[in-house]
This record gives sequence, C-alpha cells and structure tokens, in this order.
Amino acid sequence: MNPILAILKENNISDKQVSELFQTLTQNPLAAMATIGQLGLPQEQLQQLMTQVMQNPALIKEAVEELGLDFAKVEAAKAQLNQQ
Repeated sequence: MNPILAILKENNISDKQVSELFQTLTQNPLAAMATIGQLGLPQEQLQQLMTQVMQNPALIKEAVEELGLDFAKVEAAKAQLNQQ
C-alpha cells in the first residue's frame, strides 16, 4: 500500500475522507495541505505525511491511481502550484 494512504488508514481516516483529500489535492494543493492538517494526525505522522507529499510527487500519483482518481487533474494542480 502507498505510504501516504497507509498513514491515513493507520489513523482511522475514513475512505470518504481519503478520497475527499485527494480530490482537494487535485483541485487545490494548498487547500489540501490545510485539510491534511485538520485530520487530527499525531504531530510526528503529520510531519512525515507532509514531507512525503512535498518531496515525492510519485507517491501522490500512486495514491491517486490506487483510489481510481484522475491523475491529469493532479498534474494540473501541480502546475498551478508551481506558478504561485
């Protein structure tokens, strides 16, 4: 399992919340970071998750594919983030 998804599952984040998080990530990466912060993860795991999200975009792609979402939207969101 993808390490990002594993951390979320480990902390009993529902499938619905995980899907919503990645939908937000595809539409607005900055909002997704705020959403991740509101999930109630322990500080150590929150920091680990944020580090993985920021440093390894391939993990995001893997998670999006595991969830059956549209990766093209993730790429568009990433481009939008890079423009800011």
